[in-house]
This record gives sequence, structure tokens and C-alpha cells, in this order.
Amino acid sequence: MCGIAGLFHTGTIKPVDPARVERMCDVLAHRGPDGSGIWTAPGVGLGHRRLAIIDLEGSPQPMQSADERVVISFNGEIYNYRELRRELEQQGAQFRTDGDTEVILAAWQKWGEDCAAHLHGMFAFAIYDRADRTLFLARDRLGVKPLFYAELSDGSLAFASELKGLLAHPLLRREADPLAIEDYMTWGYVPDHRSILRGVRKLPAGHSLLLKHDTPVPRPRQYWDVSFERRHKAKPRDLEAELLHHLQQAVESRMVSDVPLGAFLSGGVDSSTVVAFMSGAGKGKVRTCSIGFDVASADETSHADKVAQLFDTDHASRIVSADQFDAIDTVAGMFDEPFADASALPTWRVCQLARESVTVALSGDGADEAFAGYRRQVFHAHEERLRGLIPRAIRSKVLGPLGEAFPKLDWAPRPLRAKSTLQSLAGSGADGYARALSVVPPELRLGLYSEGLRKQIGGYRGETPLTEMMAQAPARSGLDAAQYADLKFWLPGDILTKVDRTSMAVSLEAREPLLDHRLVEFAAALPEGLRVKRSQGKWLLKKSMERYLPDDILYRPKQGFVTPIAQWFRGPLADKARGISKSAMLARTDWFDNTRIAELAEAHIAGRSDHSRLLWQLLMLDRSLARLGIT
Repeated sequence: MCGIAGLFHTGTIKPVDPARVERMCDVLAHRGPDGSGIWTAPGVGLGHRRLAIIDLEGSPQPMQSADERVVISFNGEIYNYRELRRELEQQGAQFRTDGDTEVILAAWQKWGEDCAAHLHGMFAFAIYDRADRTLFLARDRLGVKPLFYAELSDGSLAFASELKGLLAHPLLRREADPLAIEDYMTWGYVPDHRSILRGVRKLPAGHSLLLKHDTPVPRPRQYWDVSFERRHKAKPRDLEAELLHHLQQAVESRMVSDVPLGAFLSGGVDSSTVVAFMSGAGKGKVRTCSIGFDVASADETSHADKVAQLFDTDHASRIVSADQFDAIDTVAGMFDEPFADASALPTWRVCQLARESVTVALSGDGADEAFAGYRRQVFHAHEERLRGLIPRAIRSKVLGPLGEAFPKLDWAPRPLRAKSTLQSLAGSGADGYARALSVVPPELRLGLYSEGLRKQIGGYRGETPLTEMMAQAPARSGLDAAQYADLKFWLPGDILTKVDRTSMAVSLEAREPLLDHRLVEFAAALPEGLRVKRSQGKWLLKKSMERYLPDDILYRPKQGFVTPIAQWFRGPLADKARGISKSAMLARTDWFDNTRIAELAEAHIAGRSDHSRLLWQLLMLDRSLARLGIT
């Protein structure tokens, strides 16, 4: 795991200052504290920071091929590199190192742009080919590893693993994109189709970009997508056996490491599944760690303890409390862009705990997206069936007005929130799912914006990219489309961003075996009834794990890694909630109605409504803008 950065002149070829590339890499030192390197040639410069995981003494980067034609700077892990190495050796390739980096170089020389499709793993890399005078950028299929890039005024393109790498370049403009503010207020993060800064882009997951000197920057090329259009026809028992094979293969392939390795363990189905297969791999006692909260309703440590005892792991746990709130500025600095998933704080804490004993940790991320494990997906499947029974005219003309009139019950469980359900049923399935997934509904967002920001945004709404994605998804049902959007929109923008930044902040490599692309493709072809059955999400996954895990782990209500910010903002952090409306940074932007923010804060503190996620969003926006120095 590493950090990469570099420069490439797409206009007139000019010398690249190595010191400039070095500065871009230095701010990524947390991603790679074990080594660094810079390589430059006319019109191109590559930089690298290394976290040594495999082939500890070899594989320095940037790495040149034996014939010095090709140079690479690579962040990630290729789990099938040994198989690829054997295949390429049979075709004449020769290798000087024992790691995966040189295998990517050989794959490029063999397959060119198609090399990324041969790689199984998580990656973002840049390859410069001297003969073709091209720079090739690629990002892994699901977007586990990030890659930012921007065209600069001197005719160069800058790229880096994190936005802070681009910010180290003096020519990067620091002007906020108002559409990104709308996106952020909708989702709580800035999705991959946008950046908080105008002109900065993120290479989409499953895409590559081929750059040439004296040639305009083209659109990224997609080399992988997940399809929900086909269905497995095998019997459930056979599919269960196939699923277990995929799980074992995914976990064991990610246990290859030359440094200590462990796992995050929340006590939920997904992380417990990973630990079960790690324990069965016969490689000694598994190290596990978990984080709990000082609010009982959000604490899962007892479940994690039970799984740790079941598999006799070397387990450690800690409690996160509101008095650790002072770390918010540190957390904001990890993400650069505003990021309001409140579970980032405990995720960082569990990464810190893991780093005390290991350098690599396996997580359970990805199963909810792939196997329909979120409650919102289960509700969406039910709502889609209702939409099919109720004529559209009745839904829009009757249910819509009823939803508007019904009181908002923030405190109630989702099935009892009639307002949300009625509003969801009144529109299309995509509209309803976007409403369920978003943090702040459009009517509340618009009431918070100043007149100036509303004019800048125009008719754009943050939900639109997601609803368009669902409408165009390779899917056979509403549930398919919802899962597709979760895998392509929510997962890289929120979940994987959170895990990448918080783990890399402490120089820890996090691996996601449940996002093995072959496992994801298998899950996408499962019949709906094997994903959601009798209101139970992840049905086949849970059924297949009954031989390994007890029912009170498999079938207890989903809790999630949820920080208790609602309670904190009504208690020890009430003054922080009140202070948001007085923020000098937010006032300077003139984006919001501060009087309205103050009203919402008081309503939350008094317990009349739950605005905790909105307040957290505004707080994180304030801290991020201050650090970015946005104009």
C-alpha cells in the first residue's frame, strides 16, 4: 500500500522539476513511511511513497522495466500476481524482483491498455511508456484505491492518491464547485463524479485513462462493470457451495503478506465471516480488534467478543466516547474534501488499534452492497412490489400529498415513518431509493441555502446522478438497480473513501475480501429470493454461514457501525451544535441561512427532531473548508 503522485505534460513537453513531484509525495508520507522515490524524464515525473508489505527489501518505486522502456508508480496489491507471473514467464517475460509491481509492468508490455482487466486486486497506478510516449492511469474495479487528477495552467496534468497531493502544487486552483456543495449536502460526501474543487477530477472505479503528449485529455475508458442482468439457474444448495468457495478464495488470497496481518471484527455477519475463513486457513491465531461506544445502543463489543472467543482470536477492543471529539480536525484533514460519515472517527480509532500489532487488516466491507444487506435495500424491494400494485396516477396524486401532510417522525423505526414511505411510493423507484439513501432531503436543503447558492446551483439536484445511474443500470429489477447504485456510487464515494483515508492515516493496509470482483459478480447473478427472503437481507450468505456462526450473530437485527452523534449533540456536544450557525468560515462563503441552522440546532438539542446528521455535515464542511483554504 502506498501513495503515488506525478506530472505529465499534455501540451508542449517541458522539463519536470523533481522537487515539485517530491513535495506532492511528501504530503502523502503517511501512506508510505517505508521509502520514497522520484523519476523524471522530459514532460513526465512520477513519485512514490512506499508502505512495504510484500518483497520488503525489493520492489523500489518508481520501478523501471528491465529494458527501461516502461516506468510505474503503483499503489495497492495484486492478489493474483503469482499466477500472472507464471503465465507471463511462459511467454518469455523475465523478472528481477519477487513482488507484484514488476508483474504489472510485464502485463502492460504484453496487453497494453487491457492489462488492468487481468489484475485481481486493489490498485491505482501510473505507467509511462517511453516508446509510445504515453502515460496510462488505472483504478481498480470497485474503487478501493483512489486517484485524483487535474489539468493545470502550464499545460500539465497532475495526479495523486489524495487531494492533498494536488494541493501541494502551486498552480492548483482552490475554487469551490457549488454543485459539489449540493452533492455533499445530499449525500454527506462528494461523490466520485465531482470534486469539492473546480477542475479536479477522480478517475472512476473500473476505468483507465491513456494520456499522450500534445493531445487533449480524453475521457476515461471503462474496462469493467458489474451486471445484474443474468440469473444463476443452479439449485440453492449448489449456489451455497459455490458461494463458500468464492469466500474462501477471496479471504485466503488476501492473507498473503510479509508483515503481520489481522482483521477488524465488529461482531456483525460480514467481519465475522472474514474471521471465520481466516481462522480456517491454518496460518495460526488470528489477530482481531474492535471499537465500541459509550452509548449502549450503539455498542457491539459484546458480539465481537463472542466471535473472538468462538475462533480463539488474539482480540483487542477499545471504547470511543464524546470526549474524543477534539480529534475532529485530524479526521477532517484525512479526507481533504468534506466528509460527514460520522463512523469515520471510530473507523480511524480501530485502525489505530490494529496498527499497534499489524500492518495489514482484513475488513468485512462490501457484503451489504453485493448481497443486499442494507435495510434500505430490503425496504426498497418491498416498495417496488407495492409500486407494481398501485397505479402511478394514484401514487403521485394521492400518496404524494399524503406524504407532504404527514408529520415527520425522526424517532420512529423506518417502517413506521409513514411520511418517508408515502413520499417514496409517490415517485419512481429510483426517486424513492435516492430519498432513502440521501442524508438531507431536497426541501430541507433548499431551505438552508442562501439565494446566491440557489442561483449558482440552478436546477441541479444531488439525487439526479444516482437516479440516472439506476435508470441506466444493467438490471432486471428495482432491487438490482439499487444494489448497482450502491456498488457504483455509495461504495466508492463513502465506504471505501472512509476506510482508505482512515487506514492510510496510520500507515495500515486495509483489504476487503468481500469485494473480490468474482464474488461480486457471483452475488449480482443471484435470484432476488436468495438475496432477500422474508424481509431478511443477505439471505444466502447468512444461510451458507450457519455451519460457522451462531444464529444470534447471523440473524440479530443489523446494527451498523453508527456513531451516536444524536445523543452527543444533545449532551456533551450541545455547545458544538449551537456554534455551527456562528461559524466564521461558513458565514464567509455566504452559502447558508445561519438563522435557519440555529433553529435546527435548537430543535435537535430539545429533542423535537433529529438533525444530528445535518449538523455533523455542516460541522465537517466548516472544518474542511478552513483546511482547504478555498476561495
